[in-house]
Amino acid sequence: MIYKIFPFLSWFQGYNSNKFKIDFIAGMTVALVLIPQSMAYAQLAGLPAYYGLYAAFMPPMIAALFGSSRQLATGPVAVVSLMTAASLEPLATAGSSAFIIYAVMLALTVGIFQLMLGVLRLGLIVNFLSHPVVNGFTNAAAIIIASSQFSKLFGVYVDKASHHYQTIIDVVKAAFAYTHLPTFLMGISAIIMMYVLKRINPKIPYVLVAVVVTTFVSWLTGFDYNKSLPVSDIASMEVQKDINQFNRTIKEISRISEARTKIIAELKSEESSHKGHGISEKILHLNHEISIAGYKIGELKEHSHNLRTKLRSIKFTAVKSDNKTIVFYPEKDLQENSLKSDHRVWRIKIGNKLLNEKAIVMIGGGAVVGSIPKGLPDFSIPQLKFSVFMQLLPFAIIISLLGFMEAIAIAKAMASKTGQRIDPNQELIGQGLANIIGSFTKSYPVSGSFSRSAVNLQSGAVSGVSSVVTSAVVIIALLFFTPLLYHLPQAVLAAIIMMAVIGLVNVKGFIHAWQVQWYDGVISVITFCATLIAAPHLEEGIYIGVALSLGVYLYKSMRPRLSSLSRSVDHELRASAVHGLLTCKYIDLIRFEGPLFFANASFLVDAINSRLLETRELKHIIIASNGINDIDASGEEALSLVIDQVRSAGRDISFSGINESVMAVLKRTHLIERIGKDHIFPTMEKAVMTIHPMLHGTGAENECPLVTFCGHTHSSSERHQ
Repeated sequence: MIYKIFPFLSWFQGYNSNKFKIDFIAGMTVALVLIPQSMAYAQLAGLPAYYGLYAAFMPPMIAALFGSSRQLATGPVAVVSLMTAASLEPLATAGSSAFIIYAVMLALTVGIFQLMLGVLRLGLIVNFLSHPVVNGFTNAAAIIIASSQFSKLFGVYVDKASHHYQTIIDVVKAAFAYTHLPTFLMGISAIIMMYVLKRINPKIPYVLVAVVVTTFVSWLTGFDYNKSLPVSDIASMEVQKDINQFNRTIKEISRISEARTKIIAELKSEESSHKGHGISEKILHLNHEISIAGYKIGELKEHSHNLRTKLRSIKFTAVKSDNKTIVFYPEKDLQENSLKSDHRVWRIKIGNKLLNEKAIVMIGGGAVVGSIPKGLPDFSIPQLKFSVFMQLLPFAIIISLLGFMEAIAIAKAMASKTGQRIDPNQELIGQGLANIIGSFTKSYPVSGSFSRSAVNLQSGAVSGVSSVVTSAVVIIALLFFTPLLYHLPQAVLAAIIMMAVIGLVNVKGFIHAWQVQWYDGVISVITFCATLIAAPHLEEGIYIGVALSLGVYLYKSMRPRLSSLSRSVDHELRASAVHGLLTCKYIDLIRFEGPLFFANASFLVDAINSRLLETRELKHIIIASNGINDIDASGEEALSLVIDQVRSAGRDISFSGINESVMAVLKRTHLIERIGKDHIFPTMEKAVMTIHPMLHGTGAENECPLVTFCGHTHSSSERHQ
């Protein structure tokens, strides 16, 4: 019981200093990959980069302590980060304080759900996400993740559209117009560096090397180069007017949003006071005002988007005037004084917030991570309101299942090499506690990482001590080394993400699914396409895939395989229609595959009736019941009806190889007496050997394909049945 509650105690059986040395090196190696990766994934999730570090110091240790895998490396991962951003963007603006609060709450919600599944031993619920669905979703997610980094790679800025593919089209258009060449070269150099080092030796911390080299180059060359200036230093009345109009629009959006919030609160109060008394005139009026406010906000947002796009597209040149002040001219308006310019391309830094007209930020270089708060985050329990919990729960369920599927798949793959036993429910408990406790230190949802787990395994980790070491290294980095990350280029973080998700692309998965069953291949492709089209609403692709999988399952359950059997040349019983075998005109051997329950009971009745009508010489039906592994009340009623119909038509019916659980039902309902114990046989061979001689004349045996039953010894066929 103690080992069950505290599974990490089993690590220390036979543990020694040599094993600790191996774990220490493995933990250090994983940490060197985790630190830059976690910062990149945090930005993918719509959070400031340092929140990746917050998600990287507690969860790895907690997941290792209470999980069942000794090599699984937990922390921020690409798919869960993308799902976090997709889940929260409808609720708050990415990167805002509200967005961060929701992300931490989401981690807590995911953790609670995973912990409940583990404690209740409901890990099998993950089977609702079939392999074709996961394959289709993962491939689409890999493309979405990689393409979402294009703006950082090219150094361009665009507003997110309602669909991801439209955002990418806007990014490509912007890239053709004003790619920041140093940013692009920095990102491409990082990709080439990581690829080459990985090919040379996968054990080299290629991610860390790329980060160190590019950060040093960024610091040395002044890659990050911004200036703040009053709006009057922009030598364009049109630009000044657009900035002023943009600020007025943002203020108006804020004013109407606040007014709408008050109206919504008033509406809830009015609805509460009139509960059970219908809809009052005031409720109708308030709903009307909310609709008008929403329409106005939509118009204003569209206007601010157009202004923001226009201002972002303008290229400026900084010119030193006669009084040695710097004035920024749009390139198209620049005149002879261009000789005094710094020959650098400048742009206005503009987002969704008000621009400070006394300190407009002009971007003259590439984007870097910037300042990272030094020290550990405050330890606090997130305040999770019931309304917020219910709002986040649908997204939390999807993230929980996807994250757990990724984690358990990685853990099982490693266990096949190490010989370790993996307990899915214990792994759920470990992942759940990692997310719950992680939320206390401002972590967003995490899961098991394939790339870092592979590094952990390749480094020879023998226990979860390696993950404890990893957490310790991240803590040290937060306490002492965050200033060194200031000059890390954003393009390099984009390159890290793009390199990481390459491994998620698995085209062979589609081919394999199709080879197994054509409909599995179709489900995988449809899930893939639906996820791409629906992005950033990724959950819609999952819903469609799960619905298709359940639909196929229900259809197959309603129409199970039912075939007539006959003797083949190798004396085995096979489906006559599939193998082109002759059948006996007096005896029909029927095999029913699957449980007999309410959804397919009528299918069996209809199939038997069709045989009775189509084959007038048919005298006896033998149902091979080996495949009927379960039966409910509807199935039992169907069997009773079939027996009555067959015998009332002057024919007879027998059963062979009845399952024990089915036999128990037949005994409890006394249907076995109606069938007749002399009509129940242990095998199909016994049934045919008993019934065949009674239905055939002495001259017909040689023409019947079942005659070999009577003349052949009870060899492999009997044992098979």
